[in-house]
Amino acid sequence: MKRNLACVVAVIAGAALAAAAPAGGPGGDLRAAESAAGAGPPPPARSRLGINLAGPADWNTEYPFVDVFRLSRKWISQRKGQPWGKGPELICDARGWVKKLDADCWAETPLCTGGHAPSGQYVCLYEGDGAIEFKGRGPARVVSQEAGRMVVEIDGAQGFFLLLRRTNPDNYVRNIRVIMPGFEKTYAKDPFHPDFLGRWRGFNTLRFMDWMETNGSQVSRWEDRPVPEDATFCARGVPVEVMVDLANRLKANPWFCMPHLATDDYVRNFARVVKERLDPSLRAHVEYSNEVWNSMFAQTKYAGEEGVKLGFAEKPWEAGWRYSAYRSVQMFKIWEEVFGGRNRLVRVIASQCAANVSEEKLRFQDAAKQCDALAIAPYISFIISTKAGKDKPDAGAVAGWTLDQLLDHVEKNCLPRSIRNMEEQKKIADRYGLRLMAYEAGQHLVGAGGGENEGAMTKLFQAANRHPRMGEFYTRYLDGWKAAGGDLMCIFSSVGRWSKWGSWGLLEYADETEKDQPKFRAVMEWNRRNPR
Repeated sequence: MKRNLACVVAVIAGAALAAAAPAGGPGGDLRAAESAAGAGPPPPARSRLGINLAGPADWNTEYPFVDVFRLSRKWISQRKGQPWGKGPELICDARGWVKKLDADCWAETPLCTGGHAPSGQYVCLYEGDGAIEFKGRGPARVVSQEAGRMVVEIDGAQGFFLLLRRTNPDNYVRNIRVIMPGFEKTYAKDPFHPDFLGRWRGFNTLRFMDWMETNGSQVSRWEDRPVPEDATFCARGVPVEVMVDLANRLKANPWFCMPHLATDDYVRNFARVVKERLDPSLRAHVEYSNEVWNSMFAQTKYAGEEGVKLGFAEKPWEAGWRYSAYRSVQMFKIWEEVFGGRNRLVRVIASQCAANVSEEKLRFQDAAKQCDALAIAPYISFIISTKAGKDKPDAGAVAGWTLDQLLDHVEKNCLPRSIRNMEEQKKIADRYGLRLMAYEAGQHLVGAGGGENEGAMTKLFQAANRHPRMGEFYTRYLDGWKAAGGDLMCIFSSVGRWSKWGSWGLLEYADETEKDQPKFRAVMEWNRRNPR
């Protein structure tokens, strides 16, 4: 329901950019997250909480990498005298670097379009022979320039463009890096922004669903995978080597979502990289794709079709539930073979917060006996469309509510329902001898089915997310999860700009702190107070 987020328009340097998801500055003083309330956060192994990291995009507002080119958009082709983005098809190498430009043409990519990036002197490093230019709504002044290195004064808070004006086909420009102010000497050894590391240090698990661009992924063969040498991580996702490096630095367990099209060879090679590189004290969580029941995702359609072909059921949704269990077990066996057993693995079968879906998946071909955890998404849900339901008002009616009315409804109806779902799913998990986990969790106030276009309701939902009572709801929600016997809970999500498609980020911008967002403060405080 979330994540296939929307269109945000960022206007930079006079060009209108249609972004495919809501956006979104590296941290200000987020180290307060570790020092507030006295003691620092518990060691990851003792924490009950995980976090879903926001996906790679030029509008990402978390800024996990000090090299912001890692989150650049795929090259946009331009031709003099033609409309924006209407240049000829670009010829690129396997890693995404432009090999040749036609006369009167150039390639460009937007950076930091979510805003709130630091301003100052960015260092652009590159290999090859060519000409690079920077433009932005704010200043983009070249301080110094020599072959392979530029220093540019940039107003990062408003975003900017990198333009490739010329490239020599015999020695084309490649390996471009755009380093945030102050990190030129350390970026190669320490690629992650220290505030990003500080924010999530102390969490048990990092779920990489969006980093892997799992939903609708076209990655199938091992040869198709993203690699560290890629021009951008926004094309196919973040490489496994980078994800494991982050997990090792934070001493946090990684949670990988295997692409739904992945071959056995892909799964085997991915598992080998994890086994070779992951800190032995950490455990890899393995899940087949993401929400293989949600009709908005390509993986659900695929699983349904494959399940019908295999004769698992006549109805595609039932066949899809069963196929996801079947394929999950196949992949678990590959991981077990590579790891030489199950000791360093957590094999996860994810389900909808509905008893029949969980039961169908777990009992199909004894899948429950071959996994470790049932994972659900027990959101505090209030999903409103333009049509009223039996116990739901329509978007127009909700738009007329006061903020107190909305918060009262969430407290009296949505929150208790979520806790009941936790308790019901825990009974199912217990029946099969499994741990109950939450692959995603948090508030779910959002418009859908046309409701997202009710601007007054969106503003109301965002006001609720900023309200101190939302922090109180999160505390009660987490207490309810613990009381129900829930195990790991991965909050959705880390940092991201809010839009009509949802207010998913615990923070909107990475320069916010606990005092800025009550729900973020509640999660951090709960994590400190509730070691396992």
